[in-house]
Amino acid sequence: MKLTDVPILTEAVFALGIGAFAVACVPFRHLARALQTAGGRPASSRDEILQVRRAVRRAARNVPWRALCFEQALAVRGMLRRRGLSCILHYGIARDAAAGPGLQAHVWVTSGGHMVIGGEVAPRFVELARFPATDQAATCDSI
Repeated sequence: MKLTDVPILTEAVFALGIGAFAVACVPFRHLARALQTAGGRPASSRDEILQVRRAVRRAARNVPWRALCFEQALAVRGMLRRRGLSCILHYGIARDAAAGPGLQAHVWVTSGGHMVIGGEVAPRFVELARFPATDQAATCDSI
């Protein structure tokens, strides 16, 4: 780790903590309402989102609490908004054939048509909702 990485990694740890708290303590209907607010401009290039993506992934691997896709998506959203960038959280489900009749859920984030986080497994999931809800296409380039 470089000394220049410390500020963004620290921000990512705090953002993941806030995301974990929100997932654990805030009813989903309140989260969904808060996530409907849009702000900023979409990312114009992958370079604008790459540093945030790397920091959140690295921090998520090292924090002592649950930091799965939803927590990571909330952290990414907060960090992008601090940078004046908008994003869309996509919420999807898939049937888990190995686990029987249950469903799996996944959240991934895009900005300006670029996949920010969670896109590795997103094609396995059917999108149920977007936050904020928009009419624009969900096509994304992978990073």
